[in-house]
Amino acid sequence: MAEKAGQMQVDIALVRQLAKLLNDTGLTEIEVEADDRKIRVARTMQGASVTMAAPAAPVALAAPAPVAAPADVAPADHPGAVKSPMVGTAYLAASPEAAPFVSVGDTVKEGDTVIIIEAMKVMNPITATRGGKVTQILIANGQPVEFDQPLVVIE
Repeated sequence: MAEKAGQMQVDIALVRQLAKLLNDTGLTEIEVEADDRKIRVARTMQGASVTMAAPAAPVALAAPAPVAAPADVAPADHPGAVKSPMVGTAYLAASPEAAPFVSVGDTVKEGDTVIIIEAMKVMNPITATRGGKVTQILIANGQPVEFDQPLVVIE
């Protein structure tokens, strides 16, 4: 990274390398500090964001990588969003060989298991909060999830 006339140059190769490391390890955030600069690469369900900041002048770059098809309403704000009640690892099926609990287009009833979340070696079933049609599955099998993160959208 070099500075020209008060502007910070972005080392794109380093950002790409950090993003690849983020995806390969399943982490949600990586931060690197060198001299007076800091590079932070974070991954969310809607995409990835990269923020670089000098002590007095922050510079932000966004590199979105959508996980699900865009919708009129953000998944987190959708009234049919099923959100994670805990931090853990989400699984779409009961075992690696089993069929997924739900797929996009499936019709579910309130109380049907849609995902399981492993937390502290305990498998916790996550159920549909309402009946309807599954329109989006916002996570991948085996993906770490955060508290209150949208997992599935039911309309």
